[in-house]
Amino acid sequence: MTVRIEPSWHAVLCDEFEKPYWKELTQFVKEEYQTTSCFPSGKNIFRAFDLTPFEKVKVVILGQDPYHTPGAAMGLSFSVPTGNKPQPSLRNIFTELKSDLWIDRNDTNLTDWAEQWVLLLNAVLTVREGLPASHQGKWWEIFTDRVIELISEKKEHCVFLLWGNYAIAKKSLIDGTRHTIITSPHPSPFSAHKWFFGSKPFSTINDYLTETWQESIHWG
Repeated sequence: MTVRIEPSWHAVLCDEFEKPYWKELTQFVKEEYQTTSCFPSGKNIFRAFDLTPFEKVKVVILGQDPYHTPGAAMGLSFSVPTGNKPQPSLRNIFTELKSDLWIDRNDTNLTDWAEQWVLLLNAVLTVREGLPASHQGKWWEIFTDRVIELISEKKEHCVFLLWGNYAIAKKSLIDGTRHTIITSPHPSPFSAHKWFFGSKPFSTINDYLTETWQESIHWG
């Protein structure tokens, strides 16, 4: 797997690409894509990084792994291409957005969020079709944990939005004195009723950005 990633990210991550685990990861991903159906498409594996340069990041929304159904994964956590049916978690995110900020959003493509410097990062960047979590424990987490650490170490006043226990476990990677961390249950139908609804993450993010003299996000 050739590392074609946005230049500012390559600058801060270049050491990772020389480590032994990266060789194992790239070989695994290459074999998976050659022998099975995997998502997202190869050109979109690093799309979150390409749309949101390192020096621009101000919000991180952490997902688990890409959607495993055809036509859904696009390299951005929770995002689905325009015209596709929203996945259940995204539908619940939009429900909370309307409750929080009275924004009635229908477009499932969250590229506009990424272009406002919201890093839509999955902890695992690839998946085999029909098999959720099939690429977990295959070195991706080493890489994305380092991404989170570098944002925490090298930047200030970012917001980390951690939904669900899997994401919340990454809290230890983040310096809470330099950034703000927002946690709640995951927006999936299995847990959204456990205080995801009513958690008001979007207004909380914008309030923090305003307090730290940053431009708020237009979520609509």
